[in-house]
Amino acid sequence: MTYITPNHPVIWDMVDQKRQSFIDLSDRVWTTPETCYMETESAAAHREMLEKQGFRITENVADIPTALIGEAGAGGPVIAFLGEYDALAGLSQKAGLTSHDPVVTGGNGHGCGHNLLGSASLLAAAALKDWLQQTGTPGRVRYYGCPAEEGGAAKAFMVRSGAFDDVDIAISWHPSNFAGVQRETSLANCRIDFDFFGRAAHAAAVPELGRSALDAVELMNVGVNYMREHMPSDYRIHYAILDAGGISPNVVQAYAKVSYVVRATELGGLLTLIERVKKVAEGAALMTETRMESTILAGVSNVIVNTPLMDAMQGIWESLGPPPFDSDDIAFAEKIRATLTPEDIAASWSQERLDQRDIPLADFILPPHNEIRQMGGSTDVGDVSWVVPTVQAYGPTLAVGTQLHTWQVVAQGQSALAHKGMVATAKVMAATGLAALENADLREAAWADLRRRRKGQDYVSPIPDGAAPPVAAMAAR
Repeated sequence: MTYITPNHPVIWDMVDQKRQSFIDLSDRVWTTPETCYMETESAAAHREMLEKQGFRITENVADIPTALIGEAGAGGPVIAFLGEYDALAGLSQKAGLTSHDPVVTGGNGHGCGHNLLGSASLLAAAALKDWLQQTGTPGRVRYYGCPAEEGGAAKAFMVRSGAFDDVDIAISWHPSNFAGVQRETSLANCRIDFDFFGRAAHAAAVPELGRSALDAVELMNVGVNYMREHMPSDYRIHYAILDAGGISPNVVQAYAKVSYVVRATELGGLLTLIERVKKVAEGAALMTETRMESTILAGVSNVIVNTPLMDAMQGIWESLGPPPFDSDDIAFAEKIRATLTPEDIAASWSQERLDQRDIPLADFILPPHNEIRQMGGSTDVGDVSWVVPTVQAYGPTLAVGTQLHTWQVVAQGQSALAHKGMVATAKVMAATGLAALENADLREAAWADLRRRRKGQDYVSPIPDGAAPPVAAMAAR
């Protein structure tokens, strides 16, 4: 069922009336790229916009200084829009240039388009707020300013704190090559640091007195590599050595640290795999007579898709159509595509299982499919989707073939084509929120679908009780 109503063109007009202010917000956030939990200026920009739009504001959500909620309206259903504004390290790039040229060498950049993500979500929320006010309809709209999606799992901490306990429907999106509805689940994910403590010694004179923490890290890595043969093939484990214990090979290293990311297709499998990785770490400490401490910094659940909401959003996208890209947009997109490899371009089409076409910008809406596909990445939207029926859009803000987490995404982040894709997606999200407000049947169907997909399993946070958001730990990196 599509749930298209005569009010959708009205709310689309409300989005258009506000578009320039939110384009400016997106561009402002683009110029202050801040990473995981450090989004002070970006959060402040979103807070300022919430104030201008007349939202009631709650700050320091879940004890996270850069997390906030804006709410408007009274009574009725609660419709949540999820926004993000964190950047990525090492992806600095000048806007509009079609060759790699960082603003700051080694600096941050919005290589996943979250400057657009948060701005469009807030634009959708503001338009729906205005509609509630003008019509006097009972209902509440909320904007969730969510930091640290890239590796910090802020939404998981926010869910654990109860911030979504009374939400009826949650709506989000992500910048993409295409326009459409996300019909993929994600991998559950946990980030764990392992610290090993040994004993220093002169490596030649008295090596028998030393207990090498670096040996423990290396043995742990070997053990996990052997374990890969004995876990499901679509699970993933990655690691990075954060501290190898020093630069003197003639000293037995007394301390070493390794960070692991563990991924699984669903939450239960993730929790099991985490315990197996911990046992390998304990074994490495036992073999080297060192002491091991593990710290879970962040964890996210797999996304649970929602068929009624996806179908409603699909109908809205098809009614609206793709953004009105012009010849200048196409020319810029062609220049971006010239920096991509044929493999980049082919991957964008194959990920959607579509026949490849030689077009620079998406001029169609992704068709729906019944198969729920597995994407390779992870997102903390998954935790929201376990406790609230959640739907996500794809927004066409990139030249076809652009891969996320690249300088090409940053280069397009302030472009007219990105702005058009952002505004179009805001219209779709606002109309989806309106459909959920106006249709109790849609809300009930969404909740029934969530209960069915959970298969009787309650939400269990992948973040242990007592673990605080790793704000200080991320600031130190």
